[in-house]
Amino acid sequence: MKEGSEIDISVVVPLFNEEESLPELYAWIKRVMLANNFSYEVVFVNDGSTDQSWNVIEELCSTEKEVRGIKFQRNYGKSAALHVGFQAVKGSVVITMDADLQDSPDEIPELYQMITEEGYDLVSGWKKKRYDPLSKTIPTKIYNGVNRIMSGIKLHDMNCGLKAYRIEVVKSIEVFGEMHRYIPVIAKAAGFGKIGEKVVQHQERKYGKTKFGMNRFVNGFLDMFTITFITRFGKKPMHFFGLWGTLFFLLGGAITIWLVLYKLFVDTQSRLIADRPEFYIALTVMIIGTQLFLAGFIAELIGRNSTTRNNYLIEKEI
Repeated sequence: MKEGSEIDISVVVPLFNEEESLPELYAWIKRVMLANNFSYEVVFVNDGSTDQSWNVIEELCSTEKEVRGIKFQRNYGKSAALHVGFQAVKGSVVITMDADLQDSPDEIPELYQMITEEGYDLVSGWKKKRYDPLSKTIPTKIYNGVNRIMSGIKLHDMNCGLKAYRIEVVKSIEVFGEMHRYIPVIAKAAGFGKIGEKVVQHQERKYGKTKFGMNRFVNGFLDMFTITFITRFGKKPMHFFGLWGTLFFLLGGAITIWLVLYKLFVDTQSRLIADRPEFYIALTVMIIGTQLFLAGFIAELIGRNSTTRNNYLIEKEI
């Protein structure tokens, strides 16, 4: 195996309880790499597995010099596994894939070519034909459709585990929480805008069962709003909170002024302004506006004291 940046491909495989599939997956990856004369490394990130997955990784490491293993003390989630894997890789192109054999290593050569020859920063797989039940495929289509609208990134399968990256991308982004679903959005926000897509083969699960339930769709939509806000207003929260706070306050103020003028010039003999429901609506709207404005102000103060407030990516320097 070549050292340092001379490695062609690094494969990052996050896993949780996948002991049966690991030997077969690595053998498949190795076969593809040797057939295409790639120098490579495979980084298995064991996300707190409770089965014999780590023992399998240790055995692979003892016999295969291209294999590296990272073990978490407990289960932290896929985002944490990817983040740690990204910090460890050395190859010029980084491939991520799931450990359940549903992602085909045969796609690696074309993904590598799209990065190295076509100049993409990131290429995401698209499992156009899926072997999943309708209870999973229909919510996935809805989720990806909303995602395309909100992010502006035209990908059919944002959450596909099979992706390829330039090494500069994975070294420049931070994947946290459950934001692995939105790595293309995070990469675009970091300035890596050439994002492509490739139709990939979806394999039926051979061993075990899926580790994700229906709650991932609810969490996914919530995370989508979070990442949209962070990427657009993370450095300027007052532009969001201040704008809406001002609009709410002005709306409440306008309703109040209308009530006063109506009382003075139109309905002078009627009940007091404070007896009208419109007065309390106006008061509530003004309070909401004030709270939004103060939230933006506090967010700006927090951001000004953040140690990452001036973290900018420099591509070149002459």
